[in-house]
Amino acid sequence: MSKINRRTVLRGILQGSAVGVALPLLNCFLTDSGRALAATGQRIPVRFGTWIWGCGFIPEKWVPTATGASFAMPEDLQPLEPYRNKLAILSGFDVKLDGVPNKPHITGCLGLRTGVPVPNESVKAPTLDVIIGDEIGKNTRFRSLEISTSGTERSYSYRAAGSPNPSEVSPMALYQRIFGPGFQDPNSVDFKPDPSTMVRQSVLSAVQQDRQRLMREVGVDDRRRLDEYFTSIRQLEEQLALQLQPPAPVQNFTMPKAPPNVPFDSEMDNVLITHKLMAGLLAKALQCNQTRVFNLLLSDTASNLRRKGSTTTHHTLTHEEPTDPQLGYQKEHAWFATRSMVAWRDFLDEVAAIPEGDGTLLDNCLILAHSDCSIAKAHAVEGIPMMIAGNAGGKIRTGFHLAGNADPVTRVGLTLQQAMGLQVERWGVMSMETNRTVPELLA
Repeated sequence: MSKINRRTVLRGILQGSAVGVALPLLNCFLTDSGRALAATGQRIPVRFGTWIWGCGFIPEKWVPTATGASFAMPEDLQPLEPYRNKLAILSGFDVKLDGVPNKPHITGCLGLRTGVPVPNESVKAPTLDVIIGDEIGKNTRFRSLEISTSGTERSYSYRAAGSPNPSEVSPMALYQRIFGPGFQDPNSVDFKPDPSTMVRQSVLSAVQQDRQRLMREVGVDDRRRLDEYFTSIRQLEEQLALQLQPPAPVQNFTMPKAPPNVPFDSEMDNVLITHKLMAGLLAKALQCNQTRVFNLLLSDTASNLRRKGSTTTHHTLTHEEPTDPQLGYQKEHAWFATRSMVAWRDFLDEVAAIPEGDGTLLDNCLILAHSDCSIAKAHAVEGIPMMIAGNAGGKIRTGFHLAGNADPVTRVGLTLQQAMGLQVERWGVMSMETNRTVPELLA
């Protein structure tokens, strides 16, 4: 047999007809580094995602006392000890308001994600995930996947004001969306494109021919709306075109089983179960290139989490619970903050469990975990807690704690965009506009 590469097909004769069987992704297709495909030089893709928890943190239980690599994990971060070398802990970065009213639990989150402080949910720029998704998500079935695990259909992924990307809230609905009708097993020997996909693609192409004429006949506002609409049409066409091609084989991929029926509500114990199920499905979707961009919302920014048997939400506790005189913080609020970090550990477990190249899926991810504020009772947008997980295929350095010293949070966003290959030199507006990356993060 001639030299084996990804185009190698096992050929034979079956009942007088020539047949061929494609090979899965084998280790011999990889370079010694395990990251690039040996025959083509193509790198294993890097995925980008965000993971959000609501209502901030207890500083003394979360922020390490030392910076650099030799820091001790504070109490709330101790569940993450197995991942300390895969994490960069970022404290002390601020959303700068520049006189903009601080809308509780909104301004901090969207300011961090867009580089623009806003007094409400009328974002003035796409969120970070959308910007990166437009660069890396074109060749996947889903430009991005949005997930909410506490029963609320909230999303903080925006292309424009008033148009958040909707979240899936049910593990079964997420499973059906990814692995139900329309999914093509990348390691299946049979590939049969859906005829309805072919029809939909041709119809959309025909409609596009009238685009220029229509754009000339409408006003400025309608042109803006139509531009957003046609952008979504182009994305759909790209996704449909992908479904007409056989997917590339995926090493170590096995089809996930349908998740059990579980209650998806805001009760903390149920949320942890739902979150783990949906994290596992998302990890599988990333593995088989259904998407390269995701946003997972553990709890709404005004956290709707609650204890079993209680109707009092985490958010309510941050305002109504008195500070424990001995502890120096709100004990019940701290309970939810601690379990949010347990959930983050569970998420990393699912991503790190999938082998890829010479490492794991986590090694080829760049994940930004963040909250919406630091001190929830004050809705403070100074020192919003953040973490970076994964090494972005070798482009990101982790294993340290960095104090931001009140620098604008946009330094982090700019760094992530550059690490993901975007040609951008500046990001943000007014006091948050910056051309300074975080060099400690860049490998």
